[in-house]
Amino acid sequence: MKRIIVGTAGHIDHGKTSLVRALTGVDADRLKEEKERGITIDIGFADLTVGDVHFGFVDVPGHERFVKNMLAGAHGIDLVMLTVAADEGVMPQTREHFDICRLLEVKAGLIVITKIDMVDAEFAELVEAEVSDYVAGSFLEAAPILRVSSRTGEGIEELKKALAALARKVEPRDERAVARLPVDRVFTIKGFGTVVTGTLVAGRIGVGNELELLPALSSGQQRARARSIQVHSHATQEAKAGERTAINLQGVELDEAARGQVLAPAGRLISASMLDVKLHLLKSAPRPLRTRARVRLHIGTAEVLARIVLLGQSELAPGAACFAQLRLESPTLALPEDHFIIRSYSPMVTIGGGRVVDSLPRKHRVREGAQAVAQLEKLAKADEVERVALLVEMAGEQGMNFAALAARSGLPDENLKRAADLLTRAKRLVAVVANPLLLIARTQFDDLAKQVRAMLKAFHQRAPLESGMAREELREKLFTNLPPEIFRAVIGQLTERNEVLAEKDLLRLGSHRVALSVEEQAAKDHLAEVYARAGLQPISLEEAIAQAGSQFGIDAARAQRFAQMLVTSGELVKVADLVFHRSAIESLRATLQQFKAEHGAKLDVGAFKDLTGISRKYAIPLLEHLDRQRVTRRVGDAREIL
Repeated sequence: MKRIIVGTAGHIDHGKTSLVRALTGVDADRLKEEKERGITIDIGFADLTVGDVHFGFVDVPGHERFVKNMLAGAHGIDLVMLTVAADEGVMPQTREHFDICRLLEVKAGLIVITKIDMVDAEFAELVEAEVSDYVAGSFLEAAPILRVSSRTGEGIEELKKALAALARKVEPRDERAVARLPVDRVFTIKGFGTVVTGTLVAGRIGVGNELELLPALSSGQQRARARSIQVHSHATQEAKAGERTAINLQGVELDEAARGQVLAPAGRLISASMLDVKLHLLKSAPRPLRTRARVRLHIGTAEVLARIVLLGQSELAPGAACFAQLRLESPTLALPEDHFIIRSYSPMVTIGGGRVVDSLPRKHRVREGAQAVAQLEKLAKADEVERVALLVEMAGEQGMNFAALAARSGLPDENLKRAADLLTRAKRLVAVVANPLLLIARTQFDDLAKQVRAMLKAFHQRAPLESGMAREELREKLFTNLPPEIFRAVIGQLTERNEVLAEKDLLRLGSHRVALSVEEQAAKDHLAEVYARAGLQPISLEEAIAQAGSQFGIDAARAQRFAQMLVTSGELVKVADLVFHRSAIESLRATLQQFKAEHGAKLDVGAFKDLTGISRKYAIPLLEHLDRQRVTRRVGDAREIL
């Protein structure tokens, strides 16, 4: 069954509530004060099934004092019934409500001339002509105009048929999208607890789902579980996009929920204190809008005070549009493509509205106006794949992980994964990590690789005798504020292409070769030979360096670098404070295997000393080294040869 939300719009006392009652049999005025005063104060709800279409009606107040309540109900409608009384015609709130519908980009609807029993046919024709002229050029220009009397029932059946015909043309809401229910009512039921209601504008919510109210009214997260669900007063296991929904929340107290919050999957979305938007100022706005003006922002069911920072200009003329940043005095939840309304702070009149372009932007400085506008122009025109690409590119060298991308784009998992796959295959983005996904723009990734090459080149020019730059030193200089996965990915790609070689904890350019003079090479070879001859008889590094330096006229600092080169290449092996030649360690391994074959795998410290001819002082560090290399394994006070 198709689900359609219909909203009323029109001036006070033009028969909106009576019309809903005539269509559905339900009095949408639920408050005692409404019944006593005979006017609608807050939004009311009713429903009706016509054929295979289920209509949910949102009845809104027409009085100018209650426009903010009207806005809380207007956000989720598919069709509008613009209601004009036959005995009065177009009135101020007719105009304001219709402006709101246009700013919210309501796509379709119809016009209902009510109270036709109070005028003659000729007067009704004049009112109909007035309304037709008024909506000319708008989305209601070709809409049906029906005359009805809620008192006599005249025209009600024709109205139902017209609504059903319009409903067939309405695009269904996306049930696969991330679920969002802007809360418009909160109450408690004894024995059940807190209940929130609203129009489920996207996705699905099922019994048992873990949910979150955003923004939280207190510090920390405000999570809950859907204990039970009703759709149009009928219990169900799941609510779907486009349905009027009531959800009994487990884990939330009555004072922790309020109109203006949004119920969404737990941990999925993030409240914002700034929004980048495309803003349209109504032609009827009383004056130009100046940057930093304080306004009342209405988005979803929320009303938030905000400052408007116009981007690239200081003033917006009535009837004009521009990009702007809304800086909110309290956070709210929004996603790209959400519509909003702004009303002047005082007097409270509707002056404009628009659409969210970026729901989690950074703060734009005045001098960045042109750059911000260019960026927002791209975002405003982007499809969802291009939006993902732009958001990742805007994140710079930090990249974006899956959670941040999901919160900022509002896209469901499947769409995000599809976009990421398309963009990585097109080489516009780089998947630094596949699971959990971390993306970075290809240009940023390549620039980081370029910086690595440049830093290594500068290091080699500065220290030509060094084998390479310490990996950690390079990371701290270039990647200290970046996710460690990006550093590993950049180095990984460079080493895979042999542009950079990694040797233990050192990195060097693949083209770098240590160029030694004849004397330097001889000193280096001498160092290696000293340790090769020493075998397992320890000789201090300082002594060997001093000997090589004096014999070949090399200063101690350079001789020290030669020793480090030999250690880095693996020709010399450091064991605690001891140094051995690689051949001595390899010979020891062979000796141990022969011992194992002749005497068994068990070996104590005394036997090891006899086998190597070294003292206990040196035997213990050497045995511990062999343990680390998995040549031996400690068992109590002895070793087992592996």
